[in-house]
Amino acid sequence: MDLGKLLSDRAKVYCIGIKGTGISALAELLVHSGVSVSGSDTSEVFYTDAILQKIGIPYYEGFDAVHVPCDAALVIHSAAYNADTNPEMAQAVKLGIPLLKYTDALGEYSALFDSSGIAGVHGKTTTTALAGVLSRAAELPAKILAGSAVSAFGGCSTLSLGNKYFTAETCEYRKHFLAFHPRRIILTSVESDHQDCFPAYNDIRDAFVEYVLKLPQGGELIYCADDPGACEVTELVKAKRNDIKAVPYGFNASGDYKITSYKVQNERTSFRIEAFSGTEFYLRVPGKHCVLDAAAALALTSIIAEKEFANGWTTERIQNTVQALEGFAGSKRRSEILGEKDGILFMDDYGHHPTAIASTLRGLKEFYPNRRLIVSFMSHTFSRTAALLDDFAASLLPADIVFLHKIYASARELYSGGVNGTTLYERTKEVFENERKTGDNVFYVEEPVEASEQLKNLLQKDDLFITMGAGDNWRLGQKLLGAIL
Repeated sequence: MDLGKLLSDRAKVYCIGIKGTGISALAELLVHSGVSVSGSDTSEVFYTDAILQKIGIPYYEGFDAVHVPCDAALVIHSAAYNADTNPEMAQAVKLGIPLLKYTDALGEYSALFDSSGIAGVHGKTTTTALAGVLSRAAELPAKILAGSAVSAFGGCSTLSLGNKYFTAETCEYRKHFLAFHPRRIILTSVESDHQDCFPAYNDIRDAFVEYVLKLPQGGELIYCADDPGACEVTELVKAKRNDIKAVPYGFNASGDYKITSYKVQNERTSFRIEAFSGTEFYLRVPGKHCVLDAAAALALTSIIAEKEFANGWTTERIQNTVQALEGFAGSKRRSEILGEKDGILFMDDYGHHPTAIASTLRGLKEFYPNRRLIVSFMSHTFSRTAALLDDFAASLLPADIVFLHKIYASARELYSGGVNGTTLYERTKEVFENERKTGDNVFYVEEPVEASEQLKNLLQKDDLFITMGAGDNWRLGQKLLGAIL
């Protein structure tokens, strides 16, 4: 499939599973290129429904062979579906319409540009979103694809600023990122995750090594010097190839992208970067991890800007960058503020790995020191929970009060062990008793929304209530906010 010709011909594309985070974002970019896009998905409502409706992409709810346009030039489908079980994919085969899995379609799309891939177990979405707002501030002719809706992108998941560069969030699950064609890669973090396809740490580490080795001669690896896994991957890559330029960033970095100062005051973080030593940057999103993401995005933007502009970082571009960072309001489900009423701040966050949970909660305590932190956490996948049980329990320690729920299962895993939501609750309670000398502030409610009455009686002025995880306990926060309003 010649995707470039498809774009130039403004052909018709049909997307199966169009509400998916990745496919809906790619559909946005295709529409911006003049392609006629339609699709289908289940009737369940996702945040992408609003995006698809906003940009005018029609879609069916439910799958039926009659939905597939007979004149479609391409059918892009989610990896969750196949021609044996999905009638629309079977119809595309019958009609002789080429089929392309979303990750392969994204890879084909990336080959049309000077592309940069954002990779890592944590921080991909925020780093990509930041790269987008900085690309706009630096006036780079780029397209950006993030793994969530971004307020700075007008509530969409993509940003179209030009047709020369492409920056996209790339996913390690099942090595999906190997379809991408990067000229440079940001590597935020590497540690054990997705145990259903990477049983051991070395498995996921080696997948990242394989991805980085896809870089062309002279490609750049922008890696977090504060993350042991990212550093290890970098060293393994260096041992195989000496033509890849390794660019460190972070508090422990050397060189241009070392973070030289960090301070939190009045719900605002200030920091400095070596390459911009005379400039103070500000962020209004909490957490030291967000400063690391900003440093990565600054490094990427700087490298591309130096390539694109003969005059490099002008005073005006630097000032625009400062304003862009301070105005950054995050992305959906990344410490997202849902609302505030009666002095109670409601937030939602996608953090579903112990490291991300701990970093986010520590950042919130630092950012909001006078608020009591109350957390509802719903773990996602039995295999991840079982493998990282102790880490999950310890990651919740920064919270003042914790509500735990059943494990949010995944259709993609087969689990026969004995770990469940109660197991995590018991372990967390034990950790709190050992570390905090009390486990009375750890609760278990199987169904998240059923905790609403208990929480309504517990929440009080100046509290911060946050739902965390990749499950559907975000509904609890929405219900509570609505109930209190």
